[in-house]
Amino acid sequence: MAFYETVFIARQDLSEAQVKTLTEEVSKIITTNKGKIIKTESWGLRTLAYRINKNKKGHYTLIEHDSETSLVAELERLMRLDENILRYVTIRLEAASTDASAILRAPERDESRPRYGDRDRGDTGYRPRRPSNNEQEAA
Repeated sequence: MAFYETVFIARQDLSEAQVKTLTEEVSKIITTNKGKIIKTESWGLRTLAYRINKNKKGHYTLIEHDSETSLVAELERLMRLDENILRYVTIRLEAASTDASAILRAPERDESRPRYGDRDRGDTGYRPRRPSNNEQEAA
């Protein structure tokens, strides 16, 4: 058995309860076929990079599981048939992860460096224009 990470995008018009039910259905498919769920994460409603079937947003869900290759093929076949799932991808992992995914981790920001347009620190967002190379040569 190998470790896999499956991410799928559900339609934007589904409610949170419907997405949770859909995730439970996918998890049930894995467990009934002798797979083991390691981790499940809901990334919430996020904007898509481009429209998919007239949807601008989608509910992202990640499921890490330990299963056979034949189960992955069957899982992807069933996801392709489900009209509520817009896209899916399954990736084989070297080892199961123990911490939260990069999507859920808080962004680590360097607080010593001021952010552009940070009004709390007195920055108004104005940046003077730099002269181009042609303007520097002419001067």
